[in-house]
Amino acid sequence: MTSPPFTIRSVQAFGFRYPLTTPVITSFGRMGDRPAVFVRVEDTDGYVGWGEVWCNFPAPGAEHRVRLVNEVLAPALVGLRASEPGAAFERLTQGTSVLALQSGEAGPFAQSIAGIDLAVWDLHARRRNVALWKLLGGSRSRIKVYASGINPVGSERAAEAALGRGYRALKLKIGFDPADDRANLAALRDLVGNGMLAADVNQGWTIAQALERAPQLEPFGLAWLEEPIRADRPRQEWKQLHETIRFPLAAGENIASHAGFAEVLSEPALGVVQPDIAKWGGLSACAGIARDILTSGKMFCPHYLGAGIGLLASAHLLAGVGGEGLLEVDSNENPLRDQFCGPVLHVSDGMIELGGEAGLGIAPDLASIEQYRTA
Repeated sequence: MTSPPFTIRSVQAFGFRYPLTTPVITSFGRMGDRPAVFVRVEDTDGYVGWGEVWCNFPAPGAEHRVRLVNEVLAPALVGLRASEPGAAFERLTQGTSVLALQSGEAGPFAQSIAGIDLAVWDLHARRRNVALWKLLGGSRSRIKVYASGINPVGSERAAEAALGRGYRALKLKIGFDPADDRANLAALRDLVGNGMLAADVNQGWTIAQALERAPQLEPFGLAWLEEPIRADRPRQEWKQLHETIRFPLAAGENIASHAGFAEVLSEPALGVVQPDIAKWGGLSACAGIARDILTSGKMFCPHYLGAGIGLLASAHLLAGVGGEGLLEVDSNENPLRDQFCGPVLHVSDGMIELGGEAGLGIAPDLASIEQYRTA
């Protein structure tokens, strides 16, 4: 059913940074703070929607994307009259394609457009007075979650804290000293018992290293091994690794095209596929891709390592499309996440339950985090 058209009145991005006491460590670098770019879209009827832009890297990425939204994308969208939220995504993607190519900044453009797209979908659901997960076709409000972002240093303490908060599934960052990686995995397996345990290499190994080290992880009963090699390595390397190990491979956060997802869904190498709706595609592209993932027989687990609004939108997508996947929830301190992720904060026996309020179901109070606002 076609909805009554709406006209976009304003689009505005806001940037924030929360300084970390313990840096987030990956195989390719450290994060000393948690950035966030929130996007507010309002239509001429006064309805408001909220989204979030991926902005973790490089270090000044958040401020750059705030300006990209406010100075480049917002003027191109104000005045758009549309019946469906995907119209905004299409206008911005097509309208900036040459500029993104000319500047060599396809990623920042895609991320900024994705954040706007999430806000437009939230607005659209609020206009229809329906929860976003229901608008996306969901029939159940409860979804499984897992605690992510567990650092190689202090991993046992972080895992124990996550289990104490109600989690029953964990994911550890590896790709460091192999002996230390295995020791950390052994400790976490003991802690989580029969619960889910996954590992994320963050693209840190060559194919030769992966072929040597991945089989050594067999004893830990991994649910998946995430991005052991670079996302852009030839598909043959992924296939070779898939044929070498007995647990699933996972990737998807660094796939940024319909063609890229179609390719990995057409072959057996990946068992778990993880699009990031704030990094590329928003809901306009990724909702369909998520359904394709399930149709292909693979597991859909949305990737997310940001603040609360994008995390909550990811939860709505997972509930909307269904399947047996789990929502990724960063386990590191971050009030920019906790204050705006609504029911995702309340984990019980490894699950969270979304409400029935319209849209994302929250009205962010940005004044409460004003002290973290960037210039």
